[in-house]
Amino acid sequence: MKVNSKSKRLSIPSLKKKLDTIFSRYIRLRDSDSNGYCKCISCGKIGFWKDMDCGHFVNRSHTGTRFDEKNCNAQCRSCNRWDEGNNIGYTSGITKKYGSKVIDELLVKKHSKTFLAAFDYGILIEDYNKKVEELIKDKEFKK
Repeated sequence: MKVNSKSKRLSIPSLKKKLDTIFSRYIRLRDSDSNGYCKCISCGKIGFWKDMDCGHFVNRSHTGTRFDEKNCNAQCRSCNRWDEGNNIGYTSGITKKYGSKVIDELLVKKHSKTFLAAFDYGILIEDYNKKVEELIKDKEFKK
């Protein structure tokens, strides 16, 4: 797998920010329908993928779950930013989506420490860029 040489020169915080951006785009596109609309994992509000957030069940300060696809789901900005994630609704939403064991799995995983080197970030950025491109091709809407 070829890693962009530019990624190797960026600082870890810059790479993390870049991965956060592309990962968020992937999650919101993944959770959208063929017209680009997502349903908030916490409250069920419908919104266009660009108007939604990538909400985290376990706060993204926990490195073990920051980029976990089950931990991250499309969430309306109201729930994510002003309702502290609407944890009661989020718990119900991911339980319906992934099953009852997901809560325990994420709560255990949040205590694991994950260190990503610049190379790791480069690989993940490349992989999620490809996933985003594939999702956009599969959907009927434009970026």
